[in-house]
Amino acid sequence: QVQLVESGGGLVQPGGSLRLSCAASGMRFSMYALGWYRQAPGKQRELVATITNGGNTNYADSVKGRFTISRDNAKNTVYLQMNSLKPEDTAVYSCNVVYLLTAYWGQGTQVTVSS
Repeated sequence: QVQLVESGGGLVQPGGSLRLSCAASGMRFSMYALGWYRQAPGKQRELVATITNGGNTNYADSVKGRFTISRDNAKNTVYLQMNSLKPEDTAVYSCNVVYLLTAYWGQGTQVTVSS
């Protein structure tokens, strides 16, 4: 059974940084693309960044140049380094994988950017 567990969220001041982690189990991690999504209160969930099994990355325009997605296949973990955080980055961040045609999600981690 595929499980995704996020960590690393918290409260940070505008301009600060956080690194989110998503640990995966129950799948051959290195073979699959993964993504980070976020959902702010009252808004639809949106794609933040993706990384393919080969390491190619893609970002939402709103986070380009500030966020970096990476993966460590030895640790079955995908990361999201978030720099220059803004109040509008406040959301629940979740990681996602589509494994054997089924989408799996973690429980999410709250990121709050506020002074």
